[in-house]
Amino acid sequence: MENGSSPPSVFKIRSFMLLWIAQLVSAVGSALTALTASVLVFRLTGAALSVGMILIATSGPAILVGLIAGVFVDRYDRRRIMLASDLLRAILVFLVPFSIHFSVVWLYVVVALISSITQFFNSAHASVLPEVAPEKQLAAATSWMAVARLASTTVGFIAGGLIATSLSLDWAFYLNGLTFLCSAVLIFLMRVPALPATEDTSLRAIGRNFRAGLNAVRSTPILRSLFVGIAPIYLIFGLEISLVLPFTLRALGGTELDFGIQQAAEAIGIAIGCSVMARLADRIRAGQWLVISYLGMAAATMIYSFSHSVQLVILMMGVSGLFEAPSFIGEQLVVQRASPREMRGRVNSFYFVVCDLMLVAGMGLAGLADLMDVRTLYAISAFALLIAAGVVLSLPALRETFTEWKRTLTLLRGVEAAPRLGAGRAATRSEIDLFVQQVRGLERMTPRERDELAAQTMIAEASGGKLVVYRGETSDMAYFILKGSVGVGYIKDDEYVVLNTLKEGDYFGEVAALTGSARTANVITEDECEFLVFPSKILRDLAGKYTDVRALFQNTMAERLSMLDASRRAGLDQRVLRELRTNTP
Repeated sequence: MENGSSPPSVFKIRSFMLLWIAQLVSAVGSALTALTASVLVFRLTGAALSVGMILIATSGPAILVGLIAGVFVDRYDRRRIMLASDLLRAILVFLVPFSIHFSVVWLYVVVALISSITQFFNSAHASVLPEVAPEKQLAAATSWMAVARLASTTVGFIAGGLIATSLSLDWAFYLNGLTFLCSAVLIFLMRVPALPATEDTSLRAIGRNFRAGLNAVRSTPILRSLFVGIAPIYLIFGLEISLVLPFTLRALGGTELDFGIQQAAEAIGIAIGCSVMARLADRIRAGQWLVISYLGMAAATMIYSFSHSVQLVILMMGVSGLFEAPSFIGEQLVVQRASPREMRGRVNSFYFVVCDLMLVAGMGLAGLADLMDVRTLYAISAFALLIAAGVVLSLPALRETFTEWKRTLTLLRGVEAAPRLGAGRAATRSEIDLFVQQVRGLERMTPRERDELAAQTMIAEASGGKLVVYRGETSDMAYFILKGSVGVGYIKDDEYVVLNTLKEGDYFGEVAALTGSARTANVITEDECEFLVFPSKILRDLAGKYTDVRALFQNTMAERLSMLDASRRAGLDQRVLRELRTNTP
């Protein structure tokens, strides 16, 4: 991967850096509050159901608020929404130590209010990220943002465990309030492109925009499949989150500090996984990441359920977090890339609402731990994760063929997308759409056909001055230029003969790919380039199905071959050339 597109390069963007640091700071305080609130209610009641109830107070109100939060995020300044959310949350968190002395009910109320405000912040934050990070760096930006949140969560959980065992729990809430204030200052310094001004802000307009966002989800196959796939997963997550504390104290005979360390281990695992995803996220498709993630979590959860050692439990929690990262990043990228810019707030809100709704449902099942063995509940959740992986394997726009899974293994091993171009990545639908727009005759390709084409092609990148194709070598790959330009030529009598310069929208390498002969010229990049790489089988399929494409290949090959000496053309497979000129290649 070139320096310009390497994961750390996204930190050169000032607004992204400020947003990343704000996430880093505020996540510490949020983790402190989440852990200490659970510990506080468990101390007062001694019931697993009470832990589930405080978690429901965290997620429950967000379900209703989240339904409209996205509408406001798409209609007003997203940066100001984040700023106001941080300031309001800071005030509410500072009030917790005072209100809790009157009644524990106030803890539920304040936590519910904070959760409701957080829905506005989260939707705005998720919608702003694609604005401060370009598409090429979006996967890296999403991954590093998750690393910031989860690394801070690790610190917050460890600190929360220490505070719970040695200090007053009030300190956790004071520290959280300060982190929200710091986050507000950083967001204030950001610069985010504004959305077009909205004229109508009536309740009727809000309802109309809400329905438009919902229709966008329904009409987009990959979004529709994603929402179906994640529903059972977050139900399982909600149950498991509620079971960690009673499992630690009852089944293992551990302490509250052990509980905090487990939470930290999971966060560390997710943070490590997300840092790896910063480099690998675009290597394969989102549906595959989800399946890999669910299978890994299922295995770790099963071992966790039978563990009797605190050390092994902590290790498995970390492994589970490591495998959780691919699905988390995969889900985020699907939502960000498949959502129209003007609807990102609504689609993100629907995503958060579905997640929170299923989390709450899972948390509501926490009371089962007071009726049956908690180890059995964990074993059941492991089997449920296996079933969820099977569901994703069957969902439209997320499922992949056996051939695609074989290619996935090669991509994850870092196999070159093409000779000398290093490890490639899977093509996205938007890149295939760009290719279709440039090639006459492909306009009638259906969305499903375009998705299938994306699954069979790869993206490769090269810096300026890179030799892409070497005269005399054999390869079944052809290249479509998505970005940059290349020079085509060869050496004759100790001089380099330039035949042509190709730019965005042009392609090369089809002669050798279709005929099986050696490359007839060198191709060298003139600046930073990005290529869509096609295997010869795909070219033949396109030429066989689309008459205009077949004619285009025929004319282009004839034109390019005419530039070469007759002796150089003699070695080409004439049978293949004749087939290309017929109606049945």
